Amino acid sequence: MRLIPALALLLMAGTANAETLTLYTSQSPEIAQQTVDAFQAKHPDIKVEWTRNGTSQLMNVLRAEIQAGAVKPDVLLVADTINLGLLKKEGRLMAYPDAKVGGYDAGTYDKDKMFFGTKIVATGIAYNTASAKPVATWGELLTEDNRGQIAVPSPLYSGAALNHLHSVVDVSGIGWDFYKGLAKIGVTPEGGNGPALKAVASGLAKYGIIADADVIRAKASGSPVDLIFPKDGVSFITEPVAILSTTKHPEAAKAFVDFLLSKDGQALVAQQGNMPIDPSVTPPAGFPKLSDIKLLPMDADKAVGTDRQVRETFTSIFGG
Repeated sequence: MRLIPALALLLMAGTANAETLTLYTSQSPEIAQQTVDAFQAKHPDIKVEWTRNGTSQLMNVLRAEIQAGAVKPDVLLVADTINLGLLKKEGRLMAYPDAKVGGYDAGTYDKDKMFFGTKIVATGIAYNTASAKPVATWGELLTEDNRGQIAVPSPLYSGAALNHLHSVVDVSGIGWDFYKGLAKIGVTPEGGNGPALKAVASGLAKYGIIADADVIRAKASGSPVDLIFPKDGVSFITEPVAILSTTKHPEAAKAFVDFLLSKDGQALVAQQGNMPIDPSVTPPAGFPKLSDIKLLPMDADKAVGTDRQVRETFTSIFGG
């Protein structure tokens, strides 16, 4: 008879110890739900409450919470590495030195292990297959034949474009000379990836500097576009995950990071249509192997310090 109350006590203890993890993410609602569901399937003792919005909006909310001394999220999963670099500089992120980064490229996670990339979203060169030919390097775009015919998202609007700018400004053979070359042939960066892809697909532009997954999905649906990963390298965002230093559930937060970096988490990334950071996980159809492209990592710590200057230089080149 003593076994029954003992079992009841164990069940009650398990319920009492269940943790609720709060996640702020910029993933689309469908993808965010898939991510949370997959994690909770592995960790049924951890409930995840998540809020989804654009990275800028989420950062505004977080800043207001910091100001009020009432930070809600335990974990961030967002697209903008520069924002995470700033939070790191302010001491608002928790280091996780035992994160299971395995054989991942060191450029995909913070050197102090305060945030970790979860996928590769590279920026390459899209082209209209009816009006343009593939090129091998970024510099090959800078010809008079392409005057006004290159759709370039603005780094003052697009997070991916800002990441690209910071990634290439110090790269020999690209750098600021590439942007000066764009201006010389009448190219004005504006908007984001969506309008740039539409311009290339419709034939309004011959080329576009666009995130890989958008182009690959458009091609698969029959759009007359294709994608080049230039041999001199591509910038990339990693949709990094970070644990807030104010978390009340550090072990649950670490479990969430571990899942995203695990084989199962990386297989989910591929299933969702993006390139995994784990080179042993097969990417979706249409993507190259990770080992077949040259990655140009961005130094987030440096970008935090130079962001204002970089934006001002960009604006001066294009007369904004």
